[in-house]
Amino acid sequence: MTEFVLDPAFVATSAALGDLPLCEARLQLDARYPWIVLIPRRPGLREIEDLSPADRIALMDEVVLAGAAVRALGFQIDKLNVGALGNVTPQLHVHVIGRRVGDPAWPGPVWGHSAAEPFEPAALEAAVAAARAALSL
Repeated sequence: MTEFVLDPAFVATSAALGDLPLCEARLQLDARYPWIVLIPRRPGLREIEDLSPADRIALMDEVVLAGAAVRALGFQIDKLNVGALGNVTPQLHVHVIGRRVGDPAWPGPVWGHSAAEPFEPAALEAAVAAARAALSL
């Protein structure tokens, strides 16, 4: 059996928050959006249908938990977006993004809109701490 290996694209674009029962949780490194990515720690997954039925249930529970963590980051959130696209990085992952009217990409998708804006070091530290607390990590 092969081991779970995190795609290097996630390391380059996000900060580790910790491991939930199923997924590795990561904060997307774009200071404009409260955004958590969940990556199930199972090898070779590309689609939600590749998960066992029990893992599908666990993933949905972790998406809801990540939504609460996104809200804990202190942004105004008018709509919570959840998506599992995988067109660029095919390893199964789910984005949980807080959106607000007037954010830089509103009302369109955040993907491909513009380059990410980095966090200031103190803001990144605070965001990671808030997300970890909300995720009980």
